[in-house]
Amino acid sequence: MSDFNRQKIVESVPQKGFFGHPKGLFTLFFTEFWERFSYYGMRAILVFYMYYEVSKGGLGLDEPTALAIMSIYGSLVYMSGIIGGWIADRLLGTSRAVFYGGILIMLGHIALSIPGSLAMFFVSMVLIVLGTGLLKPNVSSVVGDIYSPEDNRRDAGFSIFYMGINLGGFLAPLIVGTVGMDYNFHLGFAIAAVGMFFGLLVFVFTKKKNLGLAGTYVSNPLSADEKGKVYTRIGLGAAVVAILVAVGIPTGLLTFDSFIALVGVLGIGLPIIYFTVMYRSPKTTEVERSRIIAYIPLFIASVMFWAIQEQGSTILANYADKRTQLDFMGLDISPAWFQSLNPLFIIFFAPVFAWLWVKLGDRQPSVPQKFSLGLLFAGLSFLVILLPAYLGGTDSLVSPLWLVLSYFIVVLGELCLSPVGLSATTKLAPAAFSAQTMSLWFLSNAAAQAINAQIVKFYSPETEMTYFGVIGAAAIVLSIILFMLSPKIQGYMKGVR
Repeated sequence: MSDFNRQKIVESVPQKGFFGHPKGLFTLFFTEFWERFSYYGMRAILVFYMYYEVSKGGLGLDEPTALAIMSIYGSLVYMSGIIGGWIADRLLGTSRAVFYGGILIMLGHIALSIPGSLAMFFVSMVLIVLGTGLLKPNVSSVVGDIYSPEDNRRDAGFSIFYMGINLGGFLAPLIVGTVGMDYNFHLGFAIAAVGMFFGLLVFVFTKKKNLGLAGTYVSNPLSADEKGKVYTRIGLGAAVVAILVAVGIPTGLLTFDSFIALVGVLGIGLPIIYFTVMYRSPKTTEVERSRIIAYIPLFIASVMFWAIQEQGSTILANYADKRTQLDFMGLDISPAWFQSLNPLFIIFFAPVFAWLWVKLGDRQPSVPQKFSLGLLFAGLSFLVILLPAYLGGTDSLVSPLWLVLSYFIVVLGELCLSPVGLSATTKLAPAAFSAQTMSLWFLSNAAAQAINAQIVKFYSPETEMTYFGVIGAAAIVLSIILFMLSPKIQGYMKGVR
């Protein structure tokens, strides 16, 4: 998108009206609130649905397989952001991409709510993966569009937006988790579908008044000739994939283990391809190339951070179910409720961090320094959770307060890294790749979960001290390295703070 068009978008949006921010933030806040309610509600019970016995309403998969599927699912959800970003940049614009993505997500939750077979589960996975790829990176890109590049409210705006994400994430496990775990998994998934429907209503009925032109421009549209070639390639690609699946499954070449390996290769390979394409593109200026170089270590740090944070829905969910004393102080705790801890802490502390960055102004830590702090806290959160096994062994149930403390510490890191990363991505992105760069940011989460799918099989109560200790220590070491390199990285950012 040209600077001229971006300025037109900013000028077309009312500049104040939602906590001192543009009114468009209201639309985006509540659209993402309901989308995250549906996603995190589904995710709070999904791993239990997979490995609980059929007699208890589950699918009856073994635990290692269920944990790996959760990681692969999460990886594909964020990996699909590449497709969603490309479609927004080249075909639809971000606003329409958000709308169509919401419809697909809703249909995916409806598929999960229908009692059936493992086949319905995989149908829902495909719909939610594609829908989230269209919605999630593009709704964040529109947040960037409603602020001018010089507006110092941008970081605070993303923090408020991030609080909306986590408000939905907090309520969902309590509501969907309770219904799904205590009554019926499929009824819980149906509530998630209703949540996404509400998100669509908010977006459709408020976007014209609040967003103006934001999200309506296609930043790098395909020409008529390019469209024909692209559609042909998409059709051929879909046909090739269908043939490979049809041949691979009966012959045993396409197995669950080989699919995990394939996703792992894509998780690492796709970011490398994307960085290369953006850097070498003739549409990328010299200043933008320098900023791409600065973005690489931030991306690597993000992968390490999300590799720890995303285990809250896999390893720590299993830990809550199998290793934690759920009858605590007279309260019968559902293991799904622990999924609300992360967003609950963010709701309380996101405004504090938003205020802190504004208060510090030019004295606040640089973007690389904030990332290094995020990694430090992530590493500490894993070192904390190994202490119960060290102090009391692996045979007894542990106090839920250990999980509470671990989630709290990783939240401090998340608030240093995630909203700052969203904001930095919109500022460091080459103009011709604005939505796709946001997709690249989410691809760091995809890479992290692809790696997690490979390593969760090493976790067991007997190995948990080594598991948490090695991963936590690796994050702390990377944090120290990033902090030392921060001045150099800041120089490559060419004025972006």
